[in-house]
Amino acid sequence: MRLLLLLASSLAAFPQGATVAQLLTKDLPEFQGKEATMITVTLPPGHASAPHRHHAHVFVYVLEGTVIMQVAGGEQKQLGPGETFYEKPSDIHSVSKNASPTKPAKILVVMLKDKGKPVSEPANHK
Repeated sequence: MRLLLLLASSLAAFPQGATVAQLLTKDLPEFQGKEATMITVTLPPGHASAPHRHHAHVFVYVLEGTVIMQVAGGEQKQLGPGETFYEKPSDIHSVSKNASPTKPAKILVVMLKDKGKPVSEPANHK
């Protein structure tokens, strides 16, 4: 239940109408205080998230559709199925959007993060 509350409270950075499915959260005893989290995010056509941060190592794999990703100070990238994107814990995820105005996009997200911390928060949150 605690995990569901943390996940729900951290979804503000995802675009309205996005579908987030929690697939796995696993404690990593070899890395004290860390856990791995795996989710899928389905982005509705044309939707984008507000700038946000994860305070985690984030690995994104595009399952369906086309997405546009960028971290602050980095190059904007358009990614299709089978392509990947990485964010450092210090990055601000400035652009995360579905490139298509008519088709949904779906991504697999794997995070190595501090145990019990939200998966995402607005970029202006300290």
